[in-house]
Amino acid sequence: MARYTGPVEKIERRFGVSLSMKGERRLAGKSALEKRPFAPGQHGQRRGKISEYGLQLREKQKAKFMYGVSEKQFRNLFKEAARKDGNTGTILIQFLEQRLDNVVYRMGFATTRRFARQLVTHGHILVNGKRVDIPSYRVAVGAKIEVVEKSKNNPQIVRAIELTNQTGIVQWVDVEKDKKFGIFTRKPEREEVVIPVEERFIVELYSK
Repeated sequence: MARYTGPVEKIERRFGVSLSMKGERRLAGKSALEKRPFAPGQHGQRRGKISEYGLQLREKQKAKFMYGVSEKQFRNLFKEAARKDGNTGTILIQFLEQRLDNVVYRMGFATTRRFARQLVTHGHILVNGKRVDIPSYRVAVGAKIEVVEKSKNNPQIVRAIELTNQTGIVQWVDVEKDKKFGIFTRKPEREEVVIPVEERFIVELYSK
């Protein structure tokens, strides 16, 4: 399955939760989910009972849409997480959080992961002084993430930083907003990653 590129607010309404897919409108409390907190379509306000498999699939889809990964990427990440010692669900979430596009988003240089992915693919981001244009690149602990010099006055990046000044930055990155760079200081603890996803259902789905 290819990466979804359609209307993002329609997806959030389908799941009934914010997946942080809409930027400034979400931060201003003006998203479609706020106005119409029910699924799109003629029968959107009728929510039937969901099966166990449906619940498992729903959690996987939420994670995929939120982080902007394809089915193949997600499955490969899960397989790698399952080979590691420790809680598979927690390791999976850490892998997703270490994606370069997500780290750029978490540092406040973009209001959405989708825009952060564009910044990466268009060559606006440096990792330890080297240009990296692969959104799925896994950021190592201690890595320096920086906006290239010619893009530091990009209006969208400047606006994103202004907005995240109001909402705050996560605890596992250290950001110098004026200089537009940050350090990925550590992998996050699971309880620190506030997302509307219950990864235990994903583990159950792939473990069948």
